[in-house]
Amino acid sequence: MNKSKIADNFSRYAHLYDKYAGVQNQAAFELVNYLKSGTFSKILELGCGTGNYTLLLRKEFAGARIKALDISEEMVSVAQHKLKDKDIEFMVADAEKIIPDQDFDLITSNACFQWLNDPAKALRGYVKSLHRGGIVYFSIFGPHTFCELNTVLKSVLEGSRLDSDYFCNRNRLRVMLRDNFKSVKINEVCYKESFDSLKGLLEKIKYSGIRGNGLSQKVYFSRGLLERLEKVYLDRFGEICATYQVFFCRGEKR
Repeated sequence: MNKSKIADNFSRYAHLYDKYAGVQNQAAFELVNYLKSGTFSKILELGCGTGNYTLLLRKEFAGARIKALDISEEMVSVAQHKLKDKDIEFMVADAEKIIPDQDFDLITSNACFQWLNDPAKALRGYVKSLHRGGIVYFSIFGPHTFCELNTVLKSVLEGSRLDSDYFCNRNRLRVMLRDNFKSVKINEVCYKESFDSLKGLLEKIKYSGIRGNGLSQKVYFSRGLLERLEKVYLDRFGEICATYQVFFCRGEKR
């Protein structure tokens, strides 16, 4: 993953993110529901974005100290404004380059881990920042995310695909977690959205930052190409729809 490009994508459309982040918000609510049975006094959130999940954490764990970071300065700025009275410590930082200088009860992240270049290495580092018995709990998009669009792209534009095609699958996540944690759990939820047009879907991907580095090869989406892609989409799936595969992953420090 080109981190600089991903950060630029999120920064460029930080002011529009909340309008297009419906699935990320659904995953955030799901993630908080998994955490409700826990008691956490020091929380580290990775990839806080515009602070929607951060706000849920604050509401659920009112007395906790929360540190939230994101690689995009503009996203952090939006989050700081949104949660200015919520006693959150924000910082601009790469989730793969944090120095383990504090002991947290919980390290958590919503819809961020798919952008890590080396999630296995990152998890090894996070272990060092947890108390014994501390928890890591995160959501991550899986490789079946945008499977419909990827199918159409591969059919019409040979060799072209989205970054989501390379996201971690369930088995890889299980291995990474079991190498570093005990009491590993992985739950899967698939969300689905429908759109009035292919253009609407592409706008959603663009403005919510889910495109990552974009397509594997540069493509100019002319009106003619959009019409061709949309016809194949409708012939194959009957509607313009998108599946979002999300894994909710938990591990406890040994």
